[in-house]
Amino acid sequence: MYGKGILKGLSVTFMRFWTTYWEDAVWAWKRITTGEKRYYSDKGIAHRSSKNTRGIFTVQYPEEKLPVPEEFRYVPFLVYDEGAESKKEIRCTSCGICAKVCPPQCIWIVRTNDPSTGRPVPQPAEFYIDADICMNCGFCAEYCPFDAIKMDHDYEIGSYDRNIYSLNQLMKSAKYYNSIRPQNAAREDEARRAKEAAKAAKAEAPAA
Repeated sequence: MYGKGILKGLSVTFMRFWTTYWEDAVWAWKRITTGEKRYYSDKGIAHRSSKNTRGIFTVQYPEEKLPVPEEFRYVPFLVYDEGAESKKEIRCTSCGICAKVCPPQCIWIVRTNDPSTGRPVPQPAEFYIDADICMNCGFCAEYCPFDAIKMDHDYEIGSYDRNIYSLNQLMKSAKYYNSIRPQNAAREDEARRAKEAAKAAKAEAPAA
């Protein structure tokens, strides 16, 4: 029969069309009874992303956004801890390892020097990342010995100019890092505590 494929395709389109309105009606009843929404809610997005969804499952971007996994990598950022009086204590020591291992060479660092002695201070005076050529490989975060540079989840960086981030733009708090990568942060904190405990035990051993 000529046109059988066209009719079959139209039937699939019609079923999608019908089940979309049916699902909207079902979720409208759910919203009345339980408060669950099919659109603009985390549970609704999760349902439309699952294998059990029916009808149209398009995410209404930018009002809706798919959740990204913890290991999602985008432009790096520098982590700082909040010290006394909310002072930002940046973890970076400007050692330059991240710049050396970066495949596209998109990281530039200027180390701070003591004005009286001229000796280097373990803190960056300037730190730049060219996000337009960054390949988001994560080598900088992997090789950093101080957990000072991490990969961000923020992928909405479109602009009309070049995306070259300076030190102030790159700095984000440890709380922010814990919020986007809780499992990684927990493992790193545990390893840090174990290292400090081993160091303390080693220091006490001669005295004992």
